[in-house]
Amino acid sequence: MKFAIQINSAPWESQACETAYQFSRASLTMGHEIVRIFFYYEGAYNGLRWMSPPDDENPLIRRWSELANEHGVDLTICISAAQRRGLLEQSEAKRLGKSDNDLAEGFRIAGLGLWVDACLKADRLLVFGA
Repeated sequence: MKFAIQINSAPWESQACETAYQFSRASLTMGHEIVRIFFYYEGAYNGLRWMSPPDDENPLIRRWSELANEHGVDLTICISAAQRRGLLEQSEAKRLGKSDNDLAEGFRIAGLGLWVDACLKADRLLVFGA
């Protein structure tokens, strides 16, 4: 089974991001494929390199990066959502005359076209978060 996953919540808003991560990890373990995980709206914050959760919380950002590295999962943040929230990847920062690179390892910024492509290739579409 091929899954396309959309995450609309920031990691601190609800359990949605943790549930999405656990679902993704379990699906890959069971031999399923994740076409793409698309972070939209507040979900864009999942890829913020500078996020520092309290010590008693699981570092979800590190686990997303590990998932991308171990399984080749495409972690894509919507470019419009990222720009509205001040998240810049290196090439976009350079274009705007800034020196930032706000994305954690394994994440990239792209447009809705890649999300539509993932939806067309997937057998199932799942959305986590409001």
